[in-house]
Amino acid sequence: MTAQFQPAPANLFLRFSRDKLVNQYWPRLLKCVEPLTDEQIWWRPNAASNSIGNLMLHLNGNVRQWLVDSFNLAEDKRDRPAEFAASGSIAGSALLEKLEGTISEGAMVLDRLTEAELTAPYEIQGYNVHGLDAVYQVVEHFGLHYGQIAYITKMITDKDLGFYKDLNKTGRAS
Repeated sequence: MTAQFQPAPANLFLRFSRDKLVNQYWPRLLKCVEPLTDEQIWWRPNAASNSIGNLMLHLNGNVRQWLVDSFNLAEDKRDRPAEFAASGSIAGSALLEKLEGTISEGAMVLDRLTEAELTAPYEIQGYNVHGLDAVYQVVEHFGLHYGQIAYITKMITDKDLGFYKDLNKTGRAS
């Protein structure tokens, strides 16, 4: 009987995290935002809620701070309150371009992270975390806000986004 190669848990975690962020959440967010007008991107249902534009700025800031800058040991220049204060001065295409660049940089970080970096301590946004915590936080956080963007898009367009059209009648992948 030959031994089968088993990838290290760190590699499995990083591959899954990258796949979720880059190959699932990001393309779905693009599908939501690309057809919208700038006015729709900056629409807020009420003063207590964020627009898609605010959420995109927020996701860009989060991925950059927690993944790109932290693991590249770069200076943290994030202005989190500005992400929520913005109110329509940035075109949707510019928001997408900025976030796409940050996602690409994040993917490069996920491609090169080591187990030592995942277990190393970091201070991010005033929190003492390990690298593993930071990666998990980014992927979970992106999924949460991409879901909000999908919901707002459905409200605005009154259309199904077709993310699960490949599932069979029982709701399973065929």
